[in-house]
Amino acid sequence: MTSPAALSPAEASARLEEFTVIDVRAPGEYASGHVPGALNVPLDRLPEAVPALKSASARGPLLVVCASGVRSTRACEILADADIDAATLSGGTSAWERDGHGLDRPAGTRAVWPMERQVRFAAGSLVVAGLLAGRRLPAARWLSAGIGAGLVYSAVSGTCGMAAALSKLPHNRAPHGATDLDATLEALQR
Repeated sequence: MTSPAALSPAEASARLEEFTVIDVRAPGEYASGHVPGALNVPLDRLPEAVPALKSASARGPLLVVCASGVRSTRACEILADADIDAATLSGGTSAWERDGHGLDRPAGTRAVWPMERQVRFAAGSLVVAGLLAGRRLPAARWLSAGIGAGLVYSAVSGTCGMAAALSKLPHNRAPHGATDLDATLEALQR
């Protein structure tokens, strides 16, 4: 499989009006700041959005965005398997903002850590907890071993079970009043 086309923030900004921008982060991450005009289709919900994205791609190019470019690259691969061309934003919203481009931040939303940071925090905390608990109960060290094995599997497979679990937490869900996925999919098909 070939890698999806990757655009720098400057290239994407210059052509932003051409694209239907799809942000594949968790709704809480999306609400804390996204590329202007981006629609939120979380990566774990992408398969159900394929028909709407196919319809949108027939009208013009898709630009897929996440926090760092990892999830958007994975999303582009999923879309390519469905015969949908899409480009990814190199470095994601982090690079976009670092290059001086603004993010839309709906009023009343709070900042949420990027998913990669949440995973590092949760994994590190569980490893330390397993090691500390292992001082009294040696079997607790298996928690640390399990987390380490999960991280290795995540790196090899390009998936992350911990991120999928963390995306279900309340702070990663869409805030009240946010557009739900059904409304987004309907907008994509227009």
